[in-house]
Amino acid sequence: MDFPHLHLLLNHFPIIGTIVGAGLFLTSLVVRTEDVRLTSLIVFIAVALLAIPTFITGVGAQEKIVADPGISNDLIQRHEGAAELAIWFMEVTGALAVVALWQCARRVPPAPWNTLAILVFSLLTVVLMARTGNTGGEIRHSEIRSAEENTAPYAALAYFEPSPAKFTRLMIVNKWWWAFMMDMHFFGLVLLIGTIGMLNLRVLGFAKQVPIAALNKLVPWGLAGFGMNVTTGLLAFIGMPTFYTHDIAFVLKIAAILLAAAAMVVFYLSGAFHDCEALGAGKDAPLGAKLIAGTSLVLWFAVIVLGRYIQPLQDSIAR
Repeated sequence: MDFPHLHLLLNHFPIIGTIVGAGLFLTSLVVRTEDVRLTSLIVFIAVALLAIPTFITGVGAQEKIVADPGISNDLIQRHEGAAELAIWFMEVTGALAVVALWQCARRVPPAPWNTLAILVFSLLTVVLMARTGNTGGEIRHSEIRSAEENTAPYAALAYFEPSPAKFTRLMIVNKWWWAFMMDMHFFGLVLLIGTIGMLNLRVLGFAKQVPIAALNKLVPWGLAGFGMNVTTGLLAFIGMPTFYTHDIAFVLKIAAILLAAAAMVVFYLSGAFHDCEALGAGKDAPLGAKLIAGTSLVLWFAVIVLGRYIQPLQDSIAR
């Protein structure tokens, strides 16, 4: 399966998933059902994660079809600009959903500011994702272009969309800016591994003198580190999209990140966390929790190793 087919397969998830998540979230506000609200938060987080490989495969798809007869590079650039704007709103929505999900796991009532922010950002993301899907369809379907281009909403959205080429140049315009981004990426990884890693090790049976609940209080720092990694990682990818797209180590790293994030969600939603939360010093975690923790630890270790090998393995995927 090449990049165009993979991108075509993946791009349905962010577009449709955002609509589903927003619909469920609105329903939960109307009927005040916690299960529906929880489901909507999970959908938002899943879509935010899936939006990353969708965005990445778009670069490979562009390189594959740009030389085809009848394909306009201007339309591709417009679609890419729409995607660059939409993905940031999607990631913010996902981050807000993580905060809300964390409050649910801690049995804390949802904060009003968080509920309002999720509502606003999710609705805006629905619009932006629809715009992204529409501009993508225009690349090969000329019959839908003229009807949309001259409308006021279309022009308003286009005004805020970044120019992909200018955005890319902005990311690599200065070596000190790039170094700063890489430092922040490393710092975020330290926060993430230092907190989630310690929690996983404790669940596996190391340092039993430390209560699991005490380590769990550090997890928000790990989530903040993950947010830093997503932000700086996306900016770095936008700065050198072709370099990363054709790097097998980078592709495997993204896959490992998605699986590690899924393992963390399973840990907190499957009941494994609640089985461990009350364990005091010297107590052993259940087998199910250990399996999740071990899987998570291996995946995050893979993320570190693959990140280290991105440069030596560059251009290892056939173009």
